[in-house]
Amino acid sequence: MMRAFIFIIATAFLLASYACQTEPQQAAASTQPPVPTTIGPVPGPPVSWAYRTNPLTGDMAALQEGRRLFDWYNCSGCHGGHAGGGMGPSLRDPVWIYGDQDAQIFDSIAEGRANGMPAWGTKIPEHQIWELVAYIKSLRTPQEPDPPVEPANETIPPPPTVIPAPPIANPAPQPHQ
Repeated sequence: MMRAFIFIIATAFLLASYACQTEPQQAAASTQPPVPTTIGPVPGPPVSWAYRTNPLTGDMAALQEGRRLFDWYNCSGCHGGHAGGGMGPSLRDPVWIYGDQDAQIFDSIAEGRANGMPAWGTKIPEHQIWELVAYIKSLRTPQEPDPPVEPANETIPPPPTVIPAPPIANPAPQPHQ
């Protein structure tokens, strides 16, 4: 009985020691050597980026649909009714934080941006995002569908034309009284 007990303990000890030796060898064989990764700017000539272009550029129906989608998806809730700004930035001015290229605007809509712009790429089909891009790119151009109209009572009149007064001739000095 004692011999059977010692045999079982010795077998368990041998199996445990074998398992301890094989696991590190298997783990070492499966790990890949580290791959060097560059961090920060890489010296060399400037890289030119090939941006995607909007397949709907110049399509008047896409501009109209983009305008409709701008309201439908409540973009106007943050960017204003005619994209003039509100809680979100104006899309009418020439200042763009993340770039004004078609692909950059597409990425801003699809992936979202820090500080408030949600990502819509999983909620809006790609074709509709391109329609929104086409509409946004049409702002401040003659092709803009439904441009904002400045109310007559808010129009700033042109500055009055100032007609210079004729020079005053030097009058003869008056004697002091």
